[in-house]
Amino acid sequence: MTPETAVDIARAVRSGAVTASEVLAGCRERVEALDDTLHAFCTTAFDQARARAAEIDADVKAGRPVGPLAGVPVAVKDLIPTRDLRTTSGSLAYRDLVPEVDDVCVARLRAAGALIVGKTNASEFGYGPRGENPVFPPTLNPWDTRLTPGGSSAGSAVAVATGMVPVALGSDGGGSIRVPAALCGVYGIKPAMGRVPLWPGCRDERSPGMSSWESLEHIGPLTRTVADAALVLSVIAGPDPRDRHSIPCDDVDWHDLTLPAGLRVGYSPDLGHARVDPDVRAVVERAIAALDVPVRRLDLDWPDLRETFDALVAAETDLVGLRELAARVPLSAPVRAVLDRSWTAEQFTDAVRERKAAANRMARLTDEIDILLTPTVSTTAYDRALPGPATLAGLPAAPDEWTPFSAIANLTGRPAASAPVGLTPSGLPVGLQIIGPHLGDHQVLAVSRLIEQTTWITSGPRRVA
Repeated sequence: MTPETAVDIARAVRSGAVTASEVLAGCRERVEALDDTLHAFCTTAFDQARARAAEIDADVKAGRPVGPLAGVPVAVKDLIPTRDLRTTSGSLAYRDLVPEVDDVCVARLRAAGALIVGKTNASEFGYGPRGENPVFPPTLNPWDTRLTPGGSSAGSAVAVATGMVPVALGSDGGGSIRVPAALCGVYGIKPAMGRVPLWPGCRDERSPGMSSWESLEHIGPLTRTVADAALVLSVIAGPDPRDRHSIPCDDVDWHDLTLPAGLRVGYSPDLGHARVDPDVRAVVERAIAALDVPVRRLDLDWPDLRETFDALVAAETDLVGLRELAARVPLSAPVRAVLDRSWTAEQFTDAVRERKAAANRMARLTDEIDILLTPTVSTTAYDRALPGPATLAGLPAAPDEWTPFSAIANLTGRPAASAPVGLTPSGLPVGLQIIGPHLGDHQVLAVSRLIEQTTWITSGPRRVA
């Protein structure tokens, strides 16, 4: 029987207990059985992956060294460039684009022996927390196909939740890894800013739409175990001269998930402004109560940063280039919303000031705690026909009101993860967000591992046959 986790697959392939070709065949069988319904993938690459699997099998047979991800099937979000494999960014403007180079993280995965099996569906250019775009059918939530899987890394979350792949790459500019992880019941981590370099990705100024989000975007894995996420980060993290934001990673041992002694953990149910459905809060607080560490309840009074975030996204968007695209092809509603709004210089400079204030609040909080826990989102998956849940905690809600917790980690560059910690009475998964200190990736992984040992979801769509 083929192992299910990336750690176990790579170990089995290296030992010769299973071949990379056998692993790939099992992956393909599962994708073909499920994806016609769920639309997690927008492009598959099994022929290319088969050739790479054969190379790995030959190396193992000959006793040659293979990489730490040898034979592990990996799916890549369609916003991340892949050499010789279509990368549309969910836009009609790029529907036939086949990049000539891999993004840095993809090149590192390939070098480590990973099998790139395809691209996963996403919101157009990552705008909007849902898995819908003008090019491909919408991605459906495997817990209930009437519901949204969240986004923008929707396909990556669904591919992992259903066991189509053990690992998928996502990108996260304001929660786009953590939000679908929460709604689909998987683990997703956004490392600290600069840990995983991006290039060309959102760093290529020649590609309107694709080049947005420069100071907000992070690349990270979605997985079913913390160890798998740590293994992937050990491969893709580290500086690259083409990304001016990238940083050295010698301070992190990605394979050490030991909880640091004396770690101070705090919990905020609402950051002082968010409304959260009672069922979600109940699941989160049960999970926190089960942890074998003291958790301090925090009475924060932080402002709602939706306007700040929206203005920063617009400031990092090539508005002229996007308008030129809009003259040629239809753009999705979330992208149009950025273009249709009248922005002022004062809105942009106010957003920069508010971002500084947010960073300072987080820094002051670090004087008291090391880890901040919150719900990942305010609700469970909702009707995918709606732009957002109609209500929150029994009251009417704005379409963007259900994701109040995630953007703070992007605005401040802090590492953050969403862990699947339980089900509501209606049977839908809930995520617990773990935000670490500045460059505190190890602390986030260690707390995630502790949560994994206590309240992790162990049943659900991953067992779908």
